[in-house]
Amino acid sequence: MSTATSFPTLRSQIAGMAVTELADRFGTPCYVYDWSIIARRIADLQLFDGVRYAQKALSNIAILDRMRRHGVVVDAVSAGEIERALAAGFRPDTHPAGIVYTADVFDQAALDLVVQHNIPVNCGSPDMIDQLGAVAPGRNIALRINPGFGHGHSQKTNTGGPQSKHGIWHEAIDDCLVRADRHGLTVTSMHMHIGSGTDIEHLAQVCGAMEKACETVGRTVQTISAGGGLPVPYREDQAYVDIEEYFGLWNTTRNRLQDKFGHAIELEIEPGRFLVAESGYLLAEIRAVKEMGENTFYLLDAGFNDLARPILYGAYHPISIAHRGPVSGLQRDVVVGGPLCESGDIFTQEEGGFVSRRTLPVATVGDIVVLEVAGAYCFAMASNYNSKYRCPEVLLENGEAKVIRRRETASDLMGLETIPE
Repeated sequence: MSTATSFPTLRSQIAGMAVTELADRFGTPCYVYDWSIIARRIADLQLFDGVRYAQKALSNIAILDRMRRHGVVVDAVSAGEIERALAAGFRPDTHPAGIVYTADVFDQAALDLVVQHNIPVNCGSPDMIDQLGAVAPGRNIALRINPGFGHGHSQKTNTGGPQSKHGIWHEAIDDCLVRADRHGLTVTSMHMHIGSGTDIEHLAQVCGAMEKACETVGRTVQTISAGGGLPVPYREDQAYVDIEEYFGLWNTTRNRLQDKFGHAIELEIEPGRFLVAESGYLLAEIRAVKEMGENTFYLLDAGFNDLARPILYGAYHPISIAHRGPVSGLQRDVVVGGPLCESGDIFTQEEGGFVSRRTLPVATVGDIVVLEVAGAYCFAMASNYNSKYRCPEVLLENGEAKVIRRRETASDLMGLETIPE
Protein backbone atom coordinates (compact mmCIF):
# COMPACT_ATOMS: atom_id res chain seq x y z
CA MET A 1 0.00 0.00 0.00
CA SER A 2 1.34 3.43 -0.92
CA THR A 3 2.03 5.81 1.94
CA ALA A 4 1.65 8.91 -0.25
CA THR A 5 -1.48 10.92 0.39
CA SER A 6 -2.81 13.79 -1.70
CA PHE A 7 -6.03 15.75 -1.28
CA PRO A 8 -6.77 18.12 -4.18
CA THR A 9 -9.01 21.10 -3.48
CA LEU A 10 -10.70 20.80 -6.88
CA ARG A 11 -12.74 17.67 -7.59
CA SER A 12 -14.83 17.08 -10.66
CA GLN A 13 -15.45 13.34 -10.34
CA ILE A 14 -15.88 10.53 -7.84
CA ALA A 15 -15.34 7.00 -9.15
CA GLY A 16 -15.55 8.39 -12.70
CA MET A 17 -18.90 10.11 -12.12
CA ALA A 18 -19.32 13.89 -12.25
CA VAL A 19 -19.83 15.42 -8.81
CA THR A 20 -22.31 18.01 -10.08
CA GLU A 21 -24.35 15.32 -11.84
CA LEU A 22 -24.48 13.23 -8.68
CA ALA A 23 -25.62 16.32 -6.76
CA ASP A 24 -28.31 17.08 -9.33
CA ARG A 25 -29.55 13.50 -9.46
CA PHE A 26 -29.70 12.76 -5.73
CA GLY A 27 -29.89 16.26 -4.23
CA THR A 28 -27.77 17.74 -1.51
CA PRO A 29 -26.66 17.03 1.08
CA CYS A 30 -25.91 13.48 0.05
CA TYR A 31 -23.40 10.79 1.01
CA VAL A 32 -21.75 8.79 -1.76
CA TYR A 33 -19.48 5.76 -1.25
CA ASP A 34 -17.00 4.37 -3.74
CA TRP A 35 -17.19 0.60 -3.29
CA SER A 36 -13.91 -0.01 -5.11
CA ILE A 37 -12.01 1.71 -2.28
CA ILE A 38 -13.63 -0.54 0.34
CA ALA A 39 -12.77 -3.60 -1.75
CA ARG A 40 -9.13 -2.52 -1.93
CA ARG A 41 -8.92 -2.05 1.82
CA ILE A 42 -10.42 -5.51 2.40
CA ALA A 43 -7.76 -6.95 0.10
CA ASP A 44 -5.04 -5.12 2.05
CA LEU A 45 -5.88 -7.21 5.14
CA GLN A 46 -5.98 -10.67 3.60
CA LEU A 47 -2.87 -11.77 5.51
CA PHE A 48 -5.07 -12.07 8.59
CA ASP A 49 -7.16 -15.21 9.11
CA GLY A 50 -10.30 -13.15 9.63
CA VAL A 51 -11.34 -9.58 8.86
CA ARG A 52 -14.10 -8.59 11.29
CA TYR A 53 -15.66 -5.26 10.37
CA ALA A 54 -16.63 -2.90 13.20
CA GLN A 55 -19.90 -1.93 11.59
CA LYS A 56 -20.53 1.06 13.85
CA ALA A 57 -18.27 3.01 11.47
CA LEU A 58 -20.78 2.66 8.61
CA SER A 59 -23.66 0.28 9.08
CA ASN A 60 -25.81 0.53 5.94
CA ILE A 61 -27.01 -2.99 5.15
CA ALA A 62 -26.00 -2.70 1.48
CA ILE A 63 -22.40 -2.07 2.54
CA LEU A 64 -22.62 -4.97 4.98
CA ASP A 65 -23.98 -7.22 2.24
CA ARG A 66 -21.08 -6.41 -0.09
CA MET A 67 -18.58 -7.00 2.69
CA ARG A 68 -20.07 -10.41 3.45
CA ARG A 69 -19.71 -11.37 -0.21
CA HIS A 70 -16.04 -10.41 0.04
CA GLY A 71 -15.46 -12.75 3.00
CA VAL A 72 -15.66 -10.17 5.78
CA VAL A 73 -17.42 -10.97 9.07
CA VAL A 74 -18.84 -8.38 11.46
CA ASP A 75 -18.77 -7.11 14.99
CA ALA A 76 -22.04 -5.90 16.55
CA VAL A 77 -22.25 -3.57 19.55
CA SER A 78 -26.03 -3.34 19.99
CA ALA A 79 -29.28 -5.15 19.34
CA GLY A 80 -29.78 -2.96 16.29
CA GLU A 81 -26.41 -3.93 14.86
CA ILE A 82 -27.22 -7.60 15.40
CA GLU A 83 -30.44 -7.09 13.45
CA ARG A 84 -28.54 -5.24 10.69
CA ALA A 85 -26.03 -8.07 10.40
CA LEU A 86 -28.79 -10.68 10.18
CA ALA A 87 -30.60 -8.60 7.54
CA ALA A 88 -27.39 -8.44 5.50
CA GLY A 89 -27.10 -12.23 5.51
CA PHE A 90 -24.51 -12.83 8.25
CA ARG A 91 -24.94 -15.93 10.40
CA PRO A 92 -23.26 -16.65 13.74
CA ASP A 93 -22.70 -20.36 13.00
CA THR A 94 -20.12 -19.84 10.23
CA HIS A 95 -16.35 -20.02 10.70
CA PRO A 96 -15.20 -17.52 11.65
CA ALA A 97 -18.47 -16.53 13.27
CA GLY A 98 -20.35 -14.15 10.98
CA ILE A 99 -21.50 -12.06 13.96
CA VAL A 100 -19.82 -11.46 17.32
CA TYR A 101 -21.42 -9.24 19.95
CA THR A 102 -18.79 -6.97 21.52
CA ALA A 103 -19.76 -4.53 24.24
CA ASP A 104 -19.13 -3.42 27.81
CA VAL A 105 -22.72 -4.11 28.88
CA PHE A 106 -25.74 -6.16 27.91
CA ASP A 107 -29.01 -4.35 27.59
CA GLN A 108 -31.93 -6.74 27.70
CA ALA A 109 -32.66 -6.55 23.97
CA ALA A 110 -29.07 -7.45 23.06
CA LEU A 111 -28.90 -10.28 25.58
CA ASP A 112 -32.16 -11.73 24.27
CA LEU A 113 -30.85 -11.72 20.68
CA VAL A 114 -27.50 -13.20 21.69
CA VAL A 115 -29.27 -16.10 23.39
CA GLN A 116 -31.88 -16.54 20.65
CA HIS A 117 -29.37 -16.69 17.78
CA ASN A 118 -26.48 -18.28 19.71
CA ILE A 119 -24.24 -15.32 18.89
CA PRO A 120 -20.70 -15.44 20.32
CA VAL A 121 -19.99 -12.75 22.91
CA ASN A 122 -16.85 -10.71 23.47
CA CYS A 123 -17.25 -9.63 27.09
CA GLY A 124 -15.99 -6.17 27.99
CA SER A 125 -17.02 -6.28 31.66
CA PRO A 126 -16.89 -9.06 34.28
CA ASP A 127 -20.61 -8.63 34.95
CA MET A 128 -21.36 -9.67 31.37
CA ILE A 129 -19.90 -13.10 32.12
CA ASP A 130 -22.35 -13.64 34.97
CA GLN A 131 -25.28 -12.23 33.00
CA LEU A 132 -24.64 -14.47 29.99
CA GLY A 133 -23.81 -17.49 32.12
CA ALA A 134 -27.09 -17.17 34.02
CA VAL A 135 -29.16 -17.60 30.84
CA ALA A 136 -26.80 -19.48 28.49
CA PRO A 137 -24.33 -21.60 30.47
CA GLY A 138 -21.80 -23.79 28.76
CA ARG A 139 -20.90 -21.47 25.87
CA ASN A 140 -17.56 -20.29 24.58
CA ILE A 141 -16.78 -16.62 25.17
CA ALA A 142 -14.16 -14.01 24.35
CA LEU A 143 -12.68 -11.46 26.71
CA ARG A 144 -11.91 -7.92 25.63
CA ILE A 145 -8.94 -6.87 27.74
CA ASN A 146 -7.96 -3.32 28.63
CA PRO A 147 -4.15 -3.67 28.76
CA GLY A 148 -3.70 -0.64 31.02
CA PHE A 149 -2.73 1.78 28.23
CA GLY A 150 -4.37 3.31 25.19
CA HIS A 151 -3.87 5.73 22.34
CA GLY A 152 -6.06 7.39 19.68
CA HIS A 153 -6.19 10.41 17.39
CA SER A 154 -8.28 12.12 20.08
CA GLN A 155 -8.72 11.49 23.80
CA LYS A 156 -12.34 10.70 22.92
CA THR A 157 -11.21 7.80 20.71
CA ASN A 158 -8.75 6.37 23.25
CA THR A 159 -10.14 3.02 24.38
CA GLY A 160 -7.44 1.81 26.77
CA GLY A 161 -5.99 2.77 30.13
CA PRO A 162 -7.60 3.61 33.48
CA GLN A 163 -9.61 6.55 32.09
CA SER A 164 -11.33 4.37 29.52
CA LYS A 165 -14.56 2.55 30.27
CA HIS A 166 -13.75 -0.16 27.72
CA GLY A 167 -12.69 -3.71 28.35
CA ILE A 168 -11.80 -5.88 31.33
CA TRP A 169 -8.90 -4.52 33.34
CA HIS A 170 -5.83 -6.66 32.69
CA GLU A 171 -5.41 -7.45 36.38
CA ALA A 172 -8.97 -8.86 36.60
CA ILE A 173 -8.49 -11.81 34.24
CA ASP A 174 -8.24 -14.39 37.04
CA ASP A 175 -11.52 -13.17 38.52
CA CYS A 176 -13.14 -13.47 35.12
CA LEU A 177 -11.93 -17.05 34.76
CA VAL A 178 -13.50 -17.90 38.11
CA ARG A 179 -16.78 -16.35 36.98
CA ALA A 180 -16.64 -18.27 33.69
CA ASP A 181 -16.00 -21.57 35.47
CA ARG A 182 -18.98 -20.93 37.71
CA HIS A 183 -21.24 -21.00 34.64
CA GLY A 184 -19.38 -23.56 32.54
CA LEU A 185 -18.23 -20.88 30.12
CA THR A 186 -14.90 -21.35 28.32
CA VAL A 187 -12.68 -18.47 27.24
CA THR A 188 -11.62 -19.37 23.71
CA SER A 189 -10.90 -15.92 22.26
CA MET A 190 -9.01 -12.83 23.39
CA HIS A 191 -9.38 -9.28 22.07
CA MET A 192 -7.61 -5.95 22.59
CA HIS A 193 -8.29 -2.54 21.08
CA ILE A 194 -6.51 0.55 22.44
CA GLY A 195 -7.97 3.34 20.29
CA SER A 196 -8.93 4.61 16.87
CA GLY A 197 -6.37 6.33 14.66
CA THR A 198 -3.30 5.29 16.64
CA ASP A 199 0.22 4.57 15.31
CA ILE A 200 2.45 1.54 14.77
CA GLU A 201 4.45 2.13 17.97
CA HIS A 202 1.36 2.00 20.18
CA LEU A 203 -0.25 -0.78 18.15
CA ALA A 204 2.90 -2.87 18.54
CA GLN A 205 2.73 -2.60 22.33
CA VAL A 206 -0.57 -4.47 22.24
CA CYS A 207 1.16 -7.64 21.01
CA GLY A 208 3.13 -8.10 24.21
CA ALA A 209 0.10 -7.30 26.34
CA MET A 210 -1.98 -9.82 24.43
CA GLU A 211 0.62 -12.56 24.87
CA LYS A 212 0.74 -11.99 28.61
CA ALA A 213 -3.06 -11.99 28.89
CA CYS A 214 -3.36 -15.22 26.89
CA GLU A 215 -0.78 -16.91 29.10
CA THR A 216 -2.98 -16.06 32.08
CA VAL A 217 -6.03 -17.64 30.44
CA GLY A 218 -4.16 -20.69 29.18
CA ARG A 219 -4.46 -23.12 26.33
CA THR A 220 -8.23 -22.84 25.88
CA VAL A 221 -7.47 -19.77 23.75
CA GLN A 222 -8.04 -20.54 20.07
CA THR A 223 -8.37 -17.06 18.54
CA ILE A 224 -6.75 -13.70 19.20
CA SER A 225 -7.99 -10.39 17.79
CA ALA A 226 -5.68 -7.47 17.10
CA GLY A 227 -8.65 -5.13 17.39
CA GLY A 228 -8.90 -2.10 15.14
CA GLY A 229 -7.41 1.36 15.25
CA LEU A 230 -5.46 1.29 11.98
CA PRO A 231 -4.97 4.93 11.00
CA VAL A 232 -6.35 6.49 7.83
CA PRO A 233 -4.80 9.68 6.42
CA TYR A 234 -7.02 12.75 6.67
CA ARG A 235 -4.14 15.18 6.05
CA GLU A 236 -1.35 15.19 3.50
CA ASP A 237 1.32 14.72 6.20
CA GLN A 238 -0.33 11.54 7.50
CA ALA A 239 0.45 8.02 6.33
CA TYR A 240 -0.84 4.47 6.52
CA VAL A 241 0.59 1.79 8.75
CA ASP A 242 2.68 -0.79 6.90
CA ILE A 243 0.22 -3.70 6.99
CA GLU A 244 2.85 -6.36 6.32
CA GLU A 245 4.97 -5.05 9.19
CA TYR A 246 1.93 -4.89 11.47
CA PHE A 247 0.85 -8.42 10.54
CA GLY A 248 4.40 -9.61 11.14
CA LEU A 249 4.32 -8.32 14.72
CA TRP A 250 1.05 -10.09 15.43
CA ASN A 251 2.06 -13.25 13.59
CA THR A 252 5.16 -13.51 15.77
CA THR A 253 2.96 -13.24 18.86
CA ARG A 254 0.55 -15.82 17.45
CA ASN A 255 3.40 -18.23 16.70
CA ARG A 256 4.79 -17.95 20.23
CA LEU A 257 1.36 -18.70 21.67
CA GLN A 258 0.96 -21.68 19.34
CA ASP A 259 4.29 -23.05 20.53
CA LYS A 260 3.28 -22.59 24.18
CA PHE A 261 -0.23 -24.03 23.84
CA GLY A 262 0.52 -26.77 21.32
CA HIS A 263 -2.32 -25.96 18.95
CA ALA A 264 -3.19 -23.52 16.16
CA ILE A 265 -4.24 -19.98 17.00
CA GLU A 266 -6.31 -17.95 14.55
CA LEU A 267 -5.51 -14.26 14.12
CA GLU A 268 -8.31 -11.78 13.47
CA ILE A 269 -8.27 -8.04 12.87
CA GLU A 270 -11.22 -5.73 13.54
CA PRO A 271 -11.09 -2.70 11.25
CA GLY A 272 -13.83 -0.12 11.08
CA ARG A 273 -12.55 3.25 9.90
CA PHE A 274 -9.77 1.59 7.86
CA LEU A 275 -12.21 -0.18 5.55
CA VAL A 276 -14.67 2.62 4.87
CA ALA A 277 -13.35 6.08 5.72
CA GLU A 278 -11.75 6.89 2.38
CA SER A 279 -14.72 5.58 0.39
CA GLY A 280 -17.11 8.27 1.63
CA TYR A 281 -17.88 11.77 0.37
CA LEU A 282 -20.48 14.20 1.66
CA LEU A 283 -21.77 16.42 -1.15
CA ALA A 284 -23.24 19.76 -0.08
CA GLU A 285 -24.23 22.88 -1.97
CA ILE A 286 -22.99 26.36 -1.13
CA ARG A 287 -26.12 28.34 -0.23
CA ALA A 288 -24.46 31.56 0.93
CA VAL A 289 -21.08 33.30 0.80
CA LYS A 290 -20.73 35.81 3.65
CA GLU A 291 -18.08 38.32 4.63
CA MET A 292 -17.94 38.60 8.43
CA GLY A 293 -15.13 40.97 9.43
CA GLU A 294 -11.88 39.30 8.42
CA ASN A 295 -13.60 35.96 7.68
CA THR A 296 -15.28 34.69 4.53
CA PHE A 297 -17.84 31.96 5.16
CA TYR A 298 -19.01 29.30 2.72
CA LEU A 299 -22.34 28.21 4.22
CA LEU A 300 -23.62 24.84 3.07
CA ASP A 301 -26.89 22.96 3.16
CA ALA A 302 -25.13 20.25 5.23
CA GLY A 303 -24.50 20.70 8.94
CA PHE A 304 -23.25 18.77 11.92
CA ASN A 305 -26.52 16.87 11.84
CA ASP A 306 -25.00 15.26 8.72
CA LEU A 307 -21.35 15.12 9.83
CA ALA A 308 -20.67 15.56 13.54
CA ARG A 309 -16.97 14.67 13.81
CA PRO A 310 -15.64 18.27 13.59
CA ILE A 311 -17.89 19.55 16.37
CA LEU A 312 -17.37 16.47 18.53
CA TYR A 313 -13.58 16.47 18.61
CA GLY A 314 -12.24 18.92 16.06
CA ALA A 315 -11.82 16.23 13.42
CA TYR A 316 -10.23 17.37 10.17
CA HIS A 317 -11.77 16.41 6.83
CA PRO A 318 -10.23 17.29 3.46
CA ILE A 319 -12.50 19.64 1.52
CA SER A 320 -12.73 20.17 -2.23
CA ILE A 321 -14.89 22.20 -4.59
CA ALA A 322 -16.78 21.11 -7.69
CA HIS A 323 -17.68 24.19 -9.74
CA ARG A 324 -20.82 24.43 -11.81
CA GLY A 325 -19.35 27.16 -13.97
CA PRO A 326 -15.91 28.38 -15.08
CA VAL A 327 -12.97 27.77 -12.76
CA SER A 328 -11.01 30.94 -12.04
CA GLY A 329 -8.01 29.22 -10.50
CA LEU A 330 -8.09 31.70 -7.62
CA GLN A 331 -8.10 30.62 -3.98
CA ARG A 332 -9.10 32.22 -0.71
CA ASP A 333 -9.00 31.42 3.00
CA VAL A 334 -12.51 30.53 4.11
CA VAL A 335 -14.49 29.16 7.03
CA VAL A 336 -16.87 26.37 6.01
CA GLY A 337 -20.08 26.05 8.00
CA GLY A 338 -23.58 24.66 7.88
CA PRO A 339 -27.18 25.85 8.20
CA LEU A 340 -27.94 24.90 11.80
CA CYS A 341 -29.01 27.36 14.46
CA GLU A 342 -25.84 26.58 16.40
CA SER A 343 -22.55 28.48 16.53
CA GLY A 344 -20.61 25.22 16.57
CA ASP A 345 -21.95 24.24 13.14
CA ILE A 346 -18.53 24.70 11.53
CA PHE A 347 -16.67 22.05 9.53
CA THR A 348 -13.32 23.87 9.71
CA GLN A 349 -12.71 23.85 13.44
CA GLU A 350 -10.10 22.43 15.77
CA GLU A 351 -10.59 20.46 18.96
CA GLY A 352 -11.95 22.78 21.62
CA GLY A 353 -14.23 24.55 19.15
CA PHE A 354 -11.66 26.98 17.74
CA VAL A 355 -12.73 28.13 14.28
CA SER A 356 -10.04 27.84 11.63
CA ARG A 357 -9.76 28.71 7.96
CA ARG A 358 -9.09 26.53 4.97
CA THR A 359 -7.51 27.61 1.67
CA LEU A 360 -10.02 26.63 -1.00
CA PRO A 361 -10.87 27.67 -4.56
CA VAL A 362 -13.01 30.77 -4.94
CA ALA A 363 -16.59 29.52 -5.21
CA THR A 364 -20.10 30.89 -5.51
CA VAL A 365 -23.63 29.94 -4.49
CA GLY A 366 -24.60 26.73 -6.26
CA ASP A 367 -21.11 25.22 -6.37
CA ILE A 368 -20.68 21.85 -4.64
CA VAL A 369 -18.45 21.38 -1.62
CA VAL A 370 -17.14 17.83 -1.12
CA LEU A 371 -16.26 16.81 2.43
CA GLU A 372 -13.89 13.91 1.90
CA VAL A 373 -12.75 10.83 3.83
CA ALA A 374 -16.30 10.83 5.13
CA GLY A 375 -17.15 7.13 5.17
CA ALA A 376 -16.43 6.39 8.84
CA TYR A 377 -18.42 7.73 11.80
CA CYS A 378 -20.11 10.30 9.56
CA PHE A 379 -23.55 9.22 8.39
CA ALA A 380 -23.42 6.71 11.27
CA MET A 381 -23.64 9.62 13.72
CA ALA A 382 -26.15 11.69 11.73
CA SER A 383 -29.15 13.09 13.58
CA ASN A 384 -32.39 15.01 13.09
CA TYR A 385 -31.19 18.04 15.05
CA ASN A 386 -33.12 21.18 13.99
CA SER A 387 -35.61 18.67 12.55
CA LYS A 388 -33.38 18.19 9.54
CA TYR A 389 -34.05 15.20 7.34
CA ARG A 390 -31.20 12.71 7.25
CA CYS A 391 -29.72 12.66 3.79
CA PRO A 392 -29.57 9.81 1.27
CA GLU A 393 -26.70 7.38 0.85
CA VAL A 394 -25.57 6.34 -2.61
CA LEU A 395 -23.25 3.45 -3.53
CA LEU A 396 -21.00 3.90 -6.56
CA GLU A 397 -20.35 0.42 -7.87
CA ASN A 398 -19.25 -0.86 -11.29
CA GLY A 399 -20.00 2.46 -12.96
CA GLU A 400 -23.49 2.75 -11.45
CA ALA A 401 -24.88 4.99 -8.73
CA LYS A 402 -27.32 3.06 -6.53
CA VAL A 403 -29.47 4.53 -3.76
CA ILE A 404 -28.93 2.47 -0.60
CA ARG A 405 -30.85 4.84 1.67
CA ARG A 406 -33.40 7.37 0.49
CA ARG A 407 -33.69 10.89 1.84
CA GLU A 408 -35.95 11.14 4.87
CA THR A 409 -39.32 12.86 4.67
CA ALA A 410 -41.60 14.65 7.12
CA SER A 411 -43.42 11.33 7.64
CA ASP A 412 -40.16 9.67 8.66
CA LEU A 413 -39.28 12.57 10.91
CA MET A 414 -42.52 12.48 12.88
CA GLY A 415 -43.64 8.91 12.27
CA LEU A 416 -42.92 7.77 15.84
CA GLU A 417 -44.53 10.78 17.50
CA THR A 418 -48.12 11.21 18.65
CA ILE A 419 -50.32 14.01 19.98
CA PRO A 420 -52.35 12.45 22.80
CA GLU A 421 -55.94 13.50 23.45
